[in-house]
Amino acid sequence: MHVLRPQFRVEEQQALEFATQRGFGMIVAADERGPRASHVPFVLEQREGRAIVQIHFTARNPLVPLADGVRRFLLIVAGDDAYISNDWYSSRDNVSTWLYEAVHLSGVAHLRGVDENRGHGDALLAVAEARLPKAPWDLAQMEPDKRETMLATIRVIDLVVDTVEGQAKLNQHKIDADHVAVVDRLARSEESGHRRLARKMQALRPGLGYDFS
Repeated sequence: MHVLRPQFRVEEQQALEFATQRGFGMIVAADERGPRASHVPFVLEQREGRAIVQIHFTARNPLVPLADGVRRFLLIVAGDDAYISNDWYSSRDNVSTWLYEAVHLSGVAHLRGVDENRGHGDALLAVAEARLPKAPWDLAQMEPDKRETMLATIRVIDLVVDTVEGQAKLNQHKIDADHVAVVDRLARSEESGHRRLARKMQALRPGLGYDFS
């Protein structure tokens, strides 16, 4: 990841927390034909002091044979983003830009045995279901034969993370007046992602004269 300015860099622990909260991203790896990618949910956990991202693919996914314990995979986890128009700023002659948050996690990928499919499914569901305002659903509630048939169609992969990169491009380098003007615009947007960015930007500089409720 190319970090555009030092103040945009996200520290490692914060980047891991961001990825854990998002729980969805894009895996990229390369074979002799070039890059391949898949969009995946994931579970991120700490094992023996190392961050491990566990994901699954359908068994026929061309990324499966690339998880050979040698090849490196990249997981891209994106957050909210927003286009910022030049005339949203308080001062003149700013450049229109795009604000965003993103984390890259990379390391060697290891294919797990099929006997680990159920444990992965349980862990992934536990995280995803906990985010919903309802009693959690789990694999134990599924008809056993159908559950085992479904689990047999996936392969589980551990990405052992050795490089953590994060960037939050939130206008940290702009003067207070420009920061406030952009936050006020985003806070009034119909896009929920824009409003979330506004709250994060406000938290970076609390106490300024924001003009929204």
